[in-house]
Formats: sequence, C-alpha cells, structure tokens
Amino acid sequence: MIIEKIHNAQTGQIEIIEREETDQEKAEREAAELKAAQAQAEAEAKAQAKAILLEKLGITEQEARLLLS
Repeated sequence: MIIEKIHNAQTGQIEIIEREETDQEKAEREAAELKAAQAQAEAEAKAQAKAILLEKLGITEQEARLLLS
C-alpha cells in the first residue's frame, strides 16, 4: 500500500491518497530490500571475521588499533 500526499499549490489543498503499488514500484522496493539485507549480512560477516581474528591473535580491538597506528 502506497500513501501519496498531493499538495495543490494554487488552492493550498492537501489530498492524501492510498493506492496499491505498481509492479515497477514493487520490483524497486524488493530490490532495495534485498540490497539492504545483503549489506547487513556482509557487515555481520566482516564483524564476525574481525572478532575471530582478534581472538586468534589474543589481542583486543584497542590493541590492534595501536599496532596499526
């Protein structure tokens, strides 16, 4: 369901319309949701790999930052 707000500048009237999304809008929304989910999964995998490496090295994140600075 899409909610549109239409403002008529000449009359100052505001009209709110509820409508079903078009096939194109649905495809765009689904693509954006998929992209966001992929980015979230990549961020979580990177964080997990980082935590595993720090544990393997036996150092904290602060200590790793000091080594890299």
